[in-house]
Amino acid sequence: MEPDQIEPILLNIPGSFTSSRLLIRAAQWGDGAAVNEAVHESLAELRPWMPWAQIAPTAEESEAIIRRSHLQFLERKDLRLLLFNKETGQLVGSSGLHRIDWQTRKFEIGYWVRTSCSRQGYISEAVTAIADYAIRELGANRIEIRCDSRNTQSARVAERLGFTLEGIVRNDKRDVGGTLRDTLLFSKVRGVEY
Repeated sequence: MEPDQIEPILLNIPGSFTSSRLLIRAAQWGDGAAVNEAVHESLAELRPWMPWAQIAPTAEESEAIIRRSHLQFLERKDLRLLLFNKETGQLVGSSGLHRIDWQTRKFEIGYWVRTSCSRQGYISEAVTAIADYAIRELGANRIEIRCDSRNTQSARVAERLGFTLEGIVRNDKRDVGGTLRDTLLFSKVRGVEY
């Protein structure tokens, strides 16, 4: 069987790795409390961009989401990764590889950072490490970052890390208020950017 034809559930994918300041690992049962705390701290910054951040979740809801994320990681359907400061153990944010197409080895990196850790380079560091992980461990042929065209901070991360803006997908999604919005589509492609 060709490598791209292997059943994804049979892939041995490392559940954790590190960057200079971060432990980056798959969500585990029990992580809900840390995620809940970070989300509550960051609701004002997350609300404009994240549909799931419109209402503050309970601790139980956060734990249920984490447990589903853990199962999806095991099934290789979605690879949510939590970002922890190696020195303090504090949850810095959440990221991961989403909208996976195993046939083409295409992955989308999503991310958010807790408010108290913003503007410290954690997301750039995490995205660099996650892209390297996708290339090295998963054989990525294409890595995408998509964001609301008005989300300049998210777009700056993609630009700073050398992702190519392929275009603007017009009227692509509804924003949190229900209005149609455009999506910026950035990518790195094997043989071109790496």
